[in-house]
Amino acid sequence: MVLIDTGYWCALANPKDKYYQQAISVGKSLIEDPITTWPVITETCHLLQRELGAIAASNFIKMLQDNEIAVFAIETLHLPLIQRLMHKYADLPMDLADASLVILAEELGHGCILSTDQRDFKTYRWKNHKPFQNLLLPE
Repeated sequence: MVLIDTGYWCALANPKDKYYQQAISVGKSLIEDPITTWPVITETCHLLQRELGAIAASNFIKMLQDNEIAVFAIETLHLPLIQRLMHKYADLPMDLADASLVILAEELGHGCILSTDQRDFKTYRWKNHKPFQNLLLPE
């Protein structure tokens, strides 16, 4: 499975986004199933509605439904780790959506991600030392 961050979803939904063509291309070539988290979905809906309107946010939810995207549920037991991560990366800062993806990487045992957020996902580590591999913007 490939972790999907907010930036990828927003790029995919907006032809004017500078990463739109890359998002389309990478999305078509994915052989792994995508997975995301509820905080990422919430953040994506907020940004799409703010930038493109309510219909864009609604279309995003329909796309998730139609494509049967896997969604990892953050649970109460994850809260102490979320708090530690947000404290550790406070200088960036780390938001809840990013923290949820670090937890998901730890659950899956890998850090393959689609994200437009180069700075943060170059910095974040899952299992405290393992780097993410950004498949959207490889180095």
